[in-house]
Amino acid sequence: MGSPVDMAVMNTFEIDAQMDAILSIDTTKGNRIINHRGFAMSPTVKDGWILRVSEDLLGIMSITTGQLPVTFPITMQDITPYGNGVFHINSILQPATATSAPVVGLAITTQTPVPGCATGASHVVDVEECVRFVIEAAKMFGAGKCRFYDETEYATLVKLYGEMKQLKTLGAQA
Repeated sequence: MGSPVDMAVMNTFEIDAQMDAILSIDTTKGNRIINHRGFAMSPTVKDGWILRVSEDLLGIMSITTGQLPVTFPITMQDITPYGNGVFHINSILQPATATSAPVVGLAITTQTPVPGCATGASHVVDVEECVRFVIEAAKMFGAGKCRFYDETEYATLVKLYGEMKQLKTLGAQA
C-alpha cells in the first residue's frame, strides 16, 4: 500500500516530541489477518521492539466494548519505515519509526477484506467504539493508571539483547 504523501513527511506533522505515548488509528480492512468487525489493538512498539500487549489497554478495551479484547499480530516488517521495499500490513505503526514514545495501533476492522477507503466501508458504530476506547485510555494514561508497556521489562530486554533502533531506519542500503 502506498501513500500520496511520504510517510517521513507525515510523521513530522503527526508526531510531537512532547508526546508520552501514541495511539495510532487506521482502517485496516484490506487483509485476511484481522477477521473481526469493530477494532483491534496491536502489541506496543517502542524503539524497534515489539513488546507484549498492554494489560491495562486490554482492560480498557473490555470495559468500553463490553466484549473480550481483540488484538492483531504484527511483524518486524510492519514497524520498519515505508520505502524499504518490504511488505507492511498498512501505515498504522509508521509513527513508531519517528518517536521513542510507545506506540499502539488501533485498527478499525471488518470481518472480510474490503477496501478501507471505499465509500460506505466505515461503520459509525465501529468508529465510535474505537473513539470511546481512545478517550478512556487517554484519561487513564493521564491519571497515571494506564501503562502502554512495562518499563522494567523493557529495560531488561534492552540490557539482555541491545537496542533495536536500527528497525526505525531504512536499513543498510545495498
